[in-house]
Amino acid sequence: MTCRVPHDPPFPARPVLRFAPSPNGELHLGHALSALVASTYARRLGGRFLLRIEDIDVGRCRPQFITGILDDLGWLGLDWEEPVLRQSEHFADYRAAAHRLEAMGLLYPCFATRAEIAAAAARDPGALDPDGAPLYPGLHSRLGSDEIASRKAAGQAFALRIDIDKAIAEARRRLQGREVAFTEIGPDGTPSLIVARPERWGDAVIVRKDVPTSYHLAVVFDDARQGVTHVTRGRDLFAATDIHRLLQVLLDLPEPLYHHHRLVTDDDGRKLAKSARDTSLRALREAGATPQDIRRLIGLGADR
Repeated sequence: MTCRVPHDPPFPARPVLRFAPSPNGELHLGHALSALVASTYARRLGGRFLLRIEDIDVGRCRPQFITGILDDLGWLGLDWEEPVLRQSEHFADYRAAAHRLEAMGLLYPCFATRAEIAAAAARDPGALDPDGAPLYPGLHSRLGSDEIASRKAAGQAFALRIDIDKAIAEARRRLQGREVAFTEIGPDGTPSLIVARPERWGDAVIVRKDVPTSYHLAVVFDDARQGVTHVTRGRDLFAATDIHRLLQVLLDLPEPLYHHHRLVTDDDGRKLAKSARDTSLRALREAGATPQDIRRLIGLGADR
């Protein structure tokens, strides 16, 4: 199957695209596809190509993986603008964005542990979020101010979750009654308006317990900060666009265009993943693979 990069769409002048890996493991073929789609797309549109290191997970990210990312992408023949943004250097910015959402009354502290959440979800099984996890069962969503203050004073760790019903209502107010939506660009360059469904994520975590942000908050903030006009990424992140567009509306951030490309899968149809220790680009390179071999393996022709 050939993966084509969108072309000839009605895009803004001087498009900006990015590849934003997390340095918590080595890049594999799926990352190669995402990086090559974004860089080819940028070149075809006469735009800019950025590299962003999404290293908010300070417990799992490693300097050697950042070095490996740079080596692998350079070997593939990619180049990008400098400096490379590292999210771990901008926690204060994400904290300020979260404070804006708190000031709107859209976030609340959740002191529950993972074990408590899992136990509550098991006692009352319900709907699953798009990632297949049980929706947050509502623990601590209605704590009073005195109890919140007491728990904070006692040093209890907490995450900040979004009150999804309030957030959707506020977004619709800002949109003058219209639904939150985004524009998805198909492989042939045809745009389609997609109505977002952030409610299917429930009260998602916006600020984690261990760091002052989450993937959702950091990615939308940095796409706006860097002027990203086209977000290209795998289909596994299609549903996450629901939350991302909601946050963009709430924080008055610009709306990029989206293109979610197909995934690279194994023989059983499973998406490649670092956690599964799928064959890395470094291992393929050391085994004698060439950049042209990688393009062939992921279904990209030499001219794409």
